[in-house]
Amino acid sequence: MISEFRLTDAALAFGGTLLNPDCEYSQVSINSRNLADGDLFVAIKGERFDGHDFLSDIALKVSGLVVSCPDKNLPITQWVVEDTTKALGQLARMNRDRFDGQLIAVTGSSGKTSVKEMITSIHSQSVKVHATKGNLNNHIGVPLTLLSMDADADIAVIEMGASGAGEIAYLCSIAKPDITLVNNIQHAHIEGFGSIEGVASAKSEIYSGLGANGTAVVNLDLSWSQQWLNTLGDNRCLTFSTEHQNADIYAHNIEALVGGCYRFELCSGDQKLTLELPMPGLHSVKNAVAAAACALASGVSLEQIAQGLMAVKPVSGRLNSYQLSKDTTLIDDTYNANPDSFKAAIDVLSASAGRRVLVMGDMAELGEEAMQMHEEIGRYAQEKGVDILHSVGLLSAIAANEFGGTHHQDKHQLISAITDLLAEKIKTTVLIKGSRSSGMDEVVKTLSNKEIS
Repeated sequence: MISEFRLTDAALAFGGTLLNPDCEYSQVSINSRNLADGDLFVAIKGERFDGHDFLSDIALKVSGLVVSCPDKNLPITQWVVEDTTKALGQLARMNRDRFDGQLIAVTGSSGKTSVKEMITSIHSQSVKVHATKGNLNNHIGVPLTLLSMDADADIAVIEMGASGAGEIAYLCSIAKPDITLVNNIQHAHIEGFGSIEGVASAKSEIYSGLGANGTAVVNLDLSWSQQWLNTLGDNRCLTFSTEHQNADIYAHNIEALVGGCYRFELCSGDQKLTLELPMPGLHSVKNAVAAAACALASGVSLEQIAQGLMAVKPVSGRLNSYQLSKDTTLIDDTYNANPDSFKAAIDVLSASAGRRVLVMGDMAELGEEAMQMHEEIGRYAQEKGVDILHSVGLLSAIAANEFGGTHHQDKHQLISAITDLLAEKIKTTVLIKGSRSSGMDEVVKTLSNKEIS
């Protein structure tokens, strides 16, 4: 944290009741298993757990507790509130209020983590960056990220996810961003938003979270961009694009390279720099220009932006390529999936040499359009020249049927079939992808550990 706090500060600012003498704390935890001595413990209630169950076990270790159900037998400071999850956000807001640097907030249907890592890579060349770890981007993760921010940070890069309306607005009320980005709008979490328009409306809440001096970074390639620009009023706006050269920063002369990566010119005003991105896929170019726009908004030079983008490291589970043998390349894109990201991954596969194999798990949270969208992926894979499709999961069977591929009842059967396929010693690239709930990372792990020679 930026400095020590007292629980009195929280109670005075947000209400609630303080039991027993006040306490000071410099770290906050919600996990009873990895507490450090002197942490403030927030007893979160979840669907499958309740932090209140562990209060007596941790009382001698912590500095204080944040609870909705106090244990009056414990002689320790307890901030008693109605909702401990809300209180976690309030504590995070207190730490955010002491942060003097810029805070960049990123949302979108896909690519949030990649854009966050790109922005971090750009800024890390010259300043200390505090960024979201992993996928801590929800109503629990964002507060924890803000609470772990310390006084040495110059820039904070915060990833914000949502599965329904109002969630991004809530996260912005805590994080108070200086620069905000909607990376893209795609058919992800449609079940929670109701429609693609609902997705766009919910994601654009990040713009209403800006203060008077904030900057909105807007993707001109989205059909909602003009609507957003019209509603932003007096806020500073900075636009980016891979299609329109009237944007403040844009990609030009995009050229595919061997292996699926791209070379392009990054242009802003009269400046132009050529760079090669170390991450495959045309969607990575779009992510890179989005990250470049955020960095430009915070005052970074085009030269430093290009250097940071060329130095970015691949993100786990997002089009990571592994050489399993001299004949077999495995592309792991199992972090998550929606129809647009699936097509982007298939584009990378279709640019690969040799036999092209798609191993598909279900895409989740697509609502009433789920069957149609899986069918569309099967058709798209066929159109893009994929040679073989293997699937597992009820919905992926629809894609396999449309493609003319092979569906498996479980992952054991799937892995066995892929192992036999790879034993043929034909030059092959295998793309494995599905939503996180489909557990396709298990398939990657198992195949990676197999001896294929």
